[in-house]
Formats: sequence, structure tokens, C-alpha cells
Amino acid sequence: MASQLVTFQLGEELYGINIMDVKEIVRVQTIRAIPNAPVYVEGIFNLRSEIIPIINLHKRFHIKKLVTSEEDELLSGFIILDIDGMKLGIIIDRISRVVTIEKEEIQPPPQMFSGIGAEYIQGVVRQEEGYLIILDIRTLFNPKELQKIADLRK
Repeated sequence: MASQLVTFQLGEELYGINIMDVKEIVRVQTIRAIPNAPVYVEGIFNLRSEIIPIINLHKRFHIKKLVTSEEDELLSGFIILDIDGMKLGIIIDRISRVVTIEKEEIQPPPQMFSGIGAEYIQGVVRQEEGYLIILDIRTLFNPKELQKIADLRK
């Protein structure tokens, strides 16, 4: 069975998220910082009167930001995710494209993987230019963290 993934760059790596979890992709907006938020929560922003917490995966997983050109800046922004009814945004360095991946193409992540821990990865797909890392957004944030992030919106 094939699945469609929205792919994006975070640092040097290419990541994918199931398209069913992605609400939309928005250009970089002004983010309002929140006092006492976890260090990886960049802040919140208002999207059509909905308050969306913005997560910085670079900080969360100690990933170096991609050095971008002005052209790339146009491709950076936020991916708005819907995790079981809760919306949150993740900062991306560069949006890539939507790809269709066959289930057979997905391999388990190698034991030693830079940056994001294997427990957050659904699998990897070998590509000409390296790997596409498929993120499992349901494990990226445990229920306690999601609750903390949800509380920030109040």
C-alpha cells in the first residue's frame, strides 16, 4: 500500500510526514514568544484566529539549521500538523514536494542515525541523494508534552 508524504528539509536531512497529518504549509510568520515554555517551543502565532504553537525541531533534536540562500528563504516556513485534533506547527528549513512511497520501499532506520532518535522515525527510504526519513509525529511528542503545549495556547 502506498502513502503520500510531504517532504521537507531540516538541516542536511530530508524528512517526510504523512500527508494526512498535514493541515497546511504556511510562510514564516511573526511568532510571539511564551514565557516558561519548553525550550523547543518557539512560541505561538495566530492563523485565521486559531492560536498555533510553533515547535522548533532544530532545538529539540540539536539539528544545525540549513544555510539557506534568499531563494530557499521563500521555501521555508511552518508545516501545520494535526495530531489527533491538536494543531501545532513545526519550523522547516525548506519545503520539498509531495512524494508517493510504496510500503515495500520503507526500511527500518539504521541503528546509528544523526539527530533524531530512532524511536521518532517510522522508517527510511533510500533515495539517489541519501535517505528520506519518515517521521512518526505521534511519537515526536508524548501525551504529557502535547498537554503542556496545548496549555500554552490559553
